[in-house]
Amino acid sequence: MKWFSILLLLLFGSINASEVSFKHNGLDLRANLEKADSWPKGPVVLMTHGTLGHNRMEIISTLQELFKENGISSLAINLSLGLNQRKSAMYDCQTPHTHKHTDALKEIAAWVEWLKFDDVKEVVLLGHSRGGNQTAWYAAEQADPVVSKVILVAPQVWSADYAAKDYEKRYGKPLQPVLDKALALVKAGKGQQMLEHTDFIYCKDTSVTAAAFANYYNPDKRMDTPFLVGKTKLPVLVFVGTEDKVVKGLQEKLQQLPQSAKLRIETIDGADHFFRDLYAEDLVDTAVEFIQE
Repeated sequence: MKWFSILLLLLFGSINASEVSFKHNGLDLRANLEKADSWPKGPVVLMTHGTLGHNRMEIISTLQELFKENGISSLAINLSLGLNQRKSAMYDCQTPHTHKHTDALKEIAAWVEWLKFDDVKEVVLLGHSRGGNQTAWYAAEQADPVVSKVILVAPQVWSADYAAKDYEKRYGKPLQPVLDKALALVKAGKGQQMLEHTDFIYCKDTSVTAAAFANYYNPDKRMDTPFLVGKTKLPVLVFVGTEDKVVKGLQEKLQQLPQSAKLRIETIDGADHFFRDLYAEDLVDTAVEFIQE
């Protein structure tokens, strides 16, 4: 039924607008489509934003504009984070959290299908920060044959030890007791039970389901993007900013991977986590070269 909903949307011509949407798993998903003159010929860049962010964040909007100037169409998706027709704004921490990190993989897959319905023949995936991890995860385990390449911009790195230390530093309490409680509820079939007054990701004293908390915090090596890059068969371009204070140790982890002709690491001197201003232009120049190779 969800693909029938996509077909109806296309028949009504909604794709001609910059704002596009369709229903997936009972939620209306939203995205911003920027068409270059080559549309629908590929490649089309499918872009995924970072943690609790949205598809009109400065880095995403800037990259879309720059890709269009270079004759490349792009679709910036707005992850639902469990909300219907979620607006293009940062997630409100007072809103109960039901979303999971891995929900994004299904939504990326759905948007790839959406593009295929409009006769797009080649898709290049791009993800920023946590969206970079989610993009790499999809590429490593689920990528549709229409996906040709992967671009990761300051993608998430992860370790169980760092996650625990970061949680305690941020909130002044240990992670493990909360995680143990969440996992016990999930095991008991009560994953949808809300954990009230719980600190979660960037949100202090919020509400989150046990299943969501467990999904974000239960140790899984796939949360570490370099691990996924090593498993990905597609060509991958990773951007690292030397002044990135959010994602730390990315370059070191990437350099530990076996050398491969399919992996390209591009370090941009002076760029922070969001590659603002001229750094975005440098990023897109290199990305366009990679896409056109």
